[in-house]
Amino acid sequence: MHISTNPWVWIAAILTLAIYSFLYKDNPFYKFAEHLFMGLSIGYGAVVLWYNSIIPRLWNPLAHGTSPSRFYLLIPIAIGLLSFGIFSKKYSWLIKYPLAFSVGAYAGFSIPVTFEASIFEQISGTILTKQMMATPWLAISNLIMFVGVITTITYFYFSKHHKGLLGKSARTGIVFLMLAFGASFGYTVMARISLLIGRMQFLLHDWLGIIK
Repeated sequence: MHISTNPWVWIAAILTLAIYSFLYKDNPFYKFAEHLFMGLSIGYGAVVLWYNSIIPRLWNPLAHGTSPSRFYLLIPIAIGLLSFGIFSKKYSWLIKYPLAFSVGAYAGFSIPVTFEASIFEQISGTILTKQMMATPWLAISNLIMFVGVITTITYFYFSKHHKGLLGKSARTGIVFLMLAFGASFGYTVMARISLLIGRMQFLLHDWLGIIK
């Protein structure tokens, strides 16, 4: 057993135990560690944003640039400054403009990507071709996927009562949904367990030196 003498290791270990203390109940140690983590994250993010975005993309072109088009950068600056209207009851309505611009830009960028990656690719992958039936196991796998996609879609079809063939298809879709949710939950648990193993290894090896 060889306990670490590095003060940073001790700080990390104490903060780790403070976070895990929430498993017992909410307490001041957990709140301190939580607030410290949030403060450091926000502060680090602000510094990265300042030096990686604002300085090279706004300040340098405006202060040292020579192109006349650099003055177009004043438009996003003005839109961003409207966000500070939230601190005034009289001018709080000004924040609607940067919010509308941000939501509209994000929607315009993400909707085509989502359609391409989720809907079109899913439709393309569901279409059964000769290549998908090359071997018996491949054929069975693709048929199961095809049935799963169709029955899951029918479960979300609410224009008619789920009776008869539609009802049977919807109930089959529920089975596929539960399988998907179970697999997703299992993957999430595995990821969290791997994080727990990493923290336990840090506490028992790097901090206390119990394990090698």
